[in-house]
Amino acid sequence: MNKRILILIKGIILLLAVSLLVSGCLNEKEDTQPDIVAGLKEALSIGTNNTVRQLNVLNGYYANPNPRYAAIKILLPQEAQAVESTLRSLPGMNSLVDTLILQMNRAAEDAASEAGPIFLDAIRNMTFEDAMAILKGDSIAATTYMRRVTYNSLEALYTPKIKNSMEKVGAQQSWHQIATAYNRIPFVTKLPTDISAYVTQKALDGLFFVLSKEEINIRRNPAARVTKLLRDVFKLQD
Repeated sequence: MNKRILILIKGIILLLAVSLLVSGCLNEKEDTQPDIVAGLKEALSIGTNNTVRQLNVLNGYYANPNPRYAAIKILLPQEAQAVESTLRSLPGMNSLVDTLILQMNRAAEDAASEAGPIFLDAIRNMTFEDAMAILKGDSIAATTYMRRVTYNSLEALYTPKIKNSMEKVGAQQSWHQIATAYNRIPFVTKLPTDISAYVTQKALDGLFFVLSKEEINIRRNPAARVTKLLRDVFKLQD
């Protein structure tokens, strides 16, 4: 056979082999895409459900039984913490401060129910690129993603809910009474008389704090990967 023809045939065979190999790799990648996305969505669904379930209950914020979540308890605003001892020394204020702290946390617990549908919508809209970035990201990459895509919507829902809850449990009235009494003291920096925005912010901070802990647990603890799909997807990370 002509040497040129032989070389041409070998070249064609080589090109076909490379083409088949590339095609196989692409197909394999395409085949894994739905599993990766589904696995990350499942992980987020479990994490967000656990988060909402732990917070939208009595003492979810105020006295969460999980010691890892003690930090989410809502305390007085920072400017008030600096003068808390003075506040408590005023007649009738000590018990009122305790009541207010309890009421602020009750308002946050009441509002936590709003997070579920917002989280679910964000999870449904996750793309393959989002999933890969989360899979390859740090230990709270999913929480960072959820905070970025849901915070504004959550804040819009939480704000009236917190405000209504604060009114319902008497927190706003308690704070107004405390701030008014304190503001009568000469030469002190005045306290704001409305703290619903503060409670909303702290409630959302607590929400994402718990979600981050749930995510870390799923990433680091194989026992927390409660479905086969979760185990398969996170093998790519392990």
